[in-house]
Amino acid sequence: MRPNLVWRATPPTTPRPGDGAEHPPPVSRGDRRFRPEVQGLRAVAVLLVLVYHLDPRLLPGGYVGVDVFFVISGFLITSLLLREATEHGRVALRRFYVRRVRRLLPASTVVLVATGAAALVLLPVTRLADTAWQLVASAAYVENLYLADQAVDYLAAEAPPSPVQHFWSLSVEEQFYVVWPLLFLVWALARRRLRASTGLLVAILGALFVLSLATSVLLALEGTAAAYFLPTTRAWELAAGGLLAVALARGSLPVRLRLPLGWLGLVAIAAAAVLYDEGTVFPGWAAALPVLGAVAVIAAEDSPGPPAASAVLGTAPARFVGDISYSLYLWHWPLIILTLAVTGRERLGVLDVVLVAALSLLLAWGTKVWVEDPVRERGLVPDGRGALTVALAGLLAVSAVAAVGLVRVERSGSVSFDPDVHTGPAAIGQSAPSSGELMYPAPLDAAEDLPAVYDDGCQASQEATSPDTSCVYGVEDAERTVAVVGDSHSAQWIPALEELALERDWRLVVLTKSACAFTDTMTAQGDSGPYEECRTWNRAVVEELLDLRPDLVFTSSSAMADPAEDVSGRDAEALMAEGMSRLWDRVGEAGIDVVMIRDTPRTREDVLECLSANTDDLSRCDQSEDEALRLPDPQETAVRMIDGDAALIDLSDRFCARGTCPAVVGNVVVYRDSHHMTGTYSRMLSTDLGERVDAALD
Repeated sequence: MRPNLVWRATPPTTPRPGDGAEHPPPVSRGDRRFRPEVQGLRAVAVLLVLVYHLDPRLLPGGYVGVDVFFVISGFLITSLLLREATEHGRVALRRFYVRRVRRLLPASTVVLVATGAAALVLLPVTRLADTAWQLVASAAYVENLYLADQAVDYLAAEAPPSPVQHFWSLSVEEQFYVVWPLLFLVWALARRRLRASTGLLVAILGALFVLSLATSVLLALEGTAAAYFLPTTRAWELAAGGLLAVALARGSLPVRLRLPLGWLGLVAIAAAAVLYDEGTVFPGWAAALPVLGAVAVIAAEDSPGPPAASAVLGTAPARFVGDISYSLYLWHWPLIILTLAVTGRERLGVLDVVLVAALSLLLAWGTKVWVEDPVRERGLVPDGRGALTVALAGLLAVSAVAAVGLVRVERSGSVSFDPDVHTGPAAIGQSAPSSGELMYPAPLDAAEDLPAVYDDGCQASQEATSPDTSCVYGVEDAERTVAVVGDSHSAQWIPALEELALERDWRLVVLTKSACAFTDTMTAQGDSGPYEECRTWNRAVVEELLDLRPDLVFTSSSAMADPAEDVSGRDAEALMAEGMSRLWDRVGEAGIDVVMIRDTPRTREDVLECLSANTDDLSRCDQSEDEALRLPDPQETAVRMIDGDAALIDLSDRFCARGTCPAVVGNVVVYRDSHHMTGTYSRMLSTDLGERVDAALD
């Protein structure tokens, strides 16, 4: 998939073949209801997606297949509705939706139920709850909205992709199918009663195209994580196909233009698939290349004679893959995700690629022959009541499988904290815990073992620019005030600092912000460009500190934070450190002590899944110290640049010993993801933290 937004993703692309109109039997070349070259274009799109998902290194921009599918769907559905409105003066909504149910739901329900059942057996219990909810969202065709919500959830950044995440694009198209026929219904009524021309229809579709494209470009440039999944940022691609359908209904292009246009369209799609990658700002303007390429191929129609692109796309092999493209899309992604779960690898091996591709094709063919064709050809969904019954039955079947997963999660239970068993940091360097069954918090609960600032709304969002000093912990009327600044790697120490605040009579003021290292250097916001809100926030925090005059400032920052400037390695580290020292100098010069905490070691990305699957030998989930501390921390460089009072303390020895950084210490789970510790482990480090602070400031 494209980057996981839900996932980093991420966000992570999974297009789906546009289903378009029903596939009628072949008719004469003069009847343009059947477009063999469009079936071939579907084949091109689904193969781009398949190769990209099997191994992104082979085709880094293969995710543009989604854009090709959206254009195809927009073209075919608009052609169908335009023909009906023109020939009959109306649009039969019930018949339209019966066809959609008949065409889409049987195959998708089979895949969802089968995938859900396989997930119950093959996925670790830590992934079942999210998978269950995504199964239901996919069956209800709101998976894109579910993923859009996850994409803007900073805490869900490392959530692994579910085996049904690819249903997001079906959801976009189903939402399109709800709106599009209504537009034609209105136009048909205006045409019949007000003698409205096709120009009105073009104006409506054109306005939607422009508004959606503008939304897509603006949100993509702003780096809005949810932009990838929203129907408002994708509608213009479907509208492009719709406008083309209206144009071709009025006449074909001159023959002399068709031959070069068809090949130029294929070249444009291929160029996007080869030249784009995970770093491409998408959709936005970048999506125009594959969209225009698909428009060009369809506009070229059935160009006369070889070597036309349509002649290649209309060959039997291309049409065969186009015919099974919907089912091929449905099956390939669950097979990839489940194979990775079973093998425990991050990417497929060569043999895995071959086997998954072969099985995807086989299952796609079987689903086409034994599910899609019989339902469509035998009239098994004859009317609106039948369509409603099939839709509800499918949703209930998928929901039943999802419910089994949720019950299994619920029955997994939690472990109660026992200070005699859960000794935490005091056991660092000792042998592995006696029993993985006694881990606290349980792997299922560890991801939610967060500092209170998240539930209290005291961890500022990435959009925030003005700090608020009203978030106070510890002893509210204490004489000594301690401020906490920095990103989530600073916030993770708040449970430990809360313990110290209660012991030492501190008033703890929290001024932390997601993904915002405490530096004056312009940092990068993932792949979304400069993180301007972070620098604005940090400068405002300094002013607040100068007004607040705390007795002590705590800060820590993720070593993964990068400058927006195009530098790397030691240059990037130095640039980040210089920005840190500028802010810290201002605070230190005001007579305020500053204590920096070296960034915590990193662990495996799948640490909680690993612990859940290896209760008999938790050491399998450990990380080597060299790898865990691989990233240099610019705070170490910055502290040497500071003129004022500042100290750096290092608690790495409470995470690593004897060359290893265990995932569980004294039966306490250390990490809630690959680079944040659990609130429990943080709280248990309060004594160590207090001693190191005293020594640093002595």
